Amino acid sequence: MAEDLQIIQGDKTAQYQSLIPQIKGLLDGEPDLVANLANVAAALKEQFGWFWVGFYLVKGEELVLGPFQGPVACTRIRKGRGVCGTSWAQAATLIVPDVEAFPGHIACSSLSRSEIVVPLMKAGEVAGVLDVDSDRLSSFDETDRQFLEEIVALIMI
Repeated sequence: MAEDLQIIQGDKTAQYQSLIPQIKGLLDGEPDLVANLANVAAALKEQFGWFWVGFYLVKGEELVLGPFQGPVACTRIRKGRGVCGTSWAQAATLIVPDVEAFPGHIACSSLSRSEIVVPLMKAGEVAGVLDVDSDRLSSFDETDRQFLEEIVALIMI
């Protein structure tokens, strides 16, 4: 298990390439889902300094707030509502350059400006989502999609 993260500067790809082996080290041999989600959220927040990083887990017909880093958040989100609920309903990663332009956006914080949501899959079904918010417009792109999907795939649900 890693004790400390090595935070590097450089382009986004280099940052992810440095972080992924460290996340693997955090997850290796740890079976507890909450511990793993907490460490992944913390590692991403530390490396990239995003406004909010966290997980929502499917419980019945709602996403329920899980481990996160950042200000307090919405506790429950219905399927199909907001960016997280839409990602769940579509079982797809969503990149939203401007959350104010997203139909039905749920404003957990007025400081959030852009967002990426990546579904966590288990046996072909969405079991939760990784939600990342930035306080800047257009913070996320295909590089983030590629590497965040790779990171989420490391999490055993």
